[in-house]
Amino acid sequence: MSNVVIIGGTTGIGRELAAHYAGLGHSVVLTGRDAERAEKAAAEIGGEVRGIALDLTQPHGVVDALADVGQVDRLALVAIHRDQNNVKEYDVTRAVDLVTLKLVGYTTVVHALLDRFTPNSSVLLFGGMAKDRPYPGSTNVSIVNAGVLGMVRTLVSELAPVRVNSIHPGAVGDSPYWSGADTMLEAVRAQTPTGRLATMAEVVNASVTLLENAGLNKVNLTIDGGLT
Repeated sequence: MSNVVIIGGTTGIGRELAAHYAGLGHSVVLTGRDAERAEKAAAEIGGEVRGIALDLTQPHGVVDALADVGQVDRLALVAIHRDQNNVKEYDVTRAVDLVTLKLVGYTTVVHALLDRFTPNSSVLLFGGMAKDRPYPGSTNVSIVNAGVLGMVRTLVSELAPVRVNSIHPGAVGDSPYWSGADTMLEAVRAQTPTGRLATMAEVVNASVTLLENAGLNKVNLTIDGGLT
């Protein structure tokens, strides 16, 4: 059985990914900003799952927060803050939080767990399609998601033979984040050759493939149904 760490595993796709591995009998550590919420999510998933507090916007605390995590066979960095920002009305505080969380925070987690990887370990970074298709208010989201591509390139080199990949979902039809955005989702669906939106289960399935398939390395996978 593998030891799996899910950074940002209390809700949405991160939680579904944690539930997938727990359901197969793997040992899972999931994190959230709030200890009580992380512990509650872990208890609800059941199995050998532990929840701990970790705030990636405070990267100086990451090493201590992960100090008692043992061997790491699979690491998924899913945590995100949905910052609505644009250049005209730029909120620097929110921008710094997101950039710190995604770029500094993700990298600090890898640093903290470096000596707990094995040669067969794998790392998965979550980005998103705002890197290629900006939308109103996506300024910082587009920037940090593009930054994930650079992280993959350098981490593949620095962590070898540990594999590193990234996944970039488009609009996910059944994600809680998109709840109430029916008009926008319908517009996206109309431009998608498959005529449907990706689901959380499909994103989880693709994530597991990137984490488990030993032939996949330095892959930046788009999952959006071929949106034109």
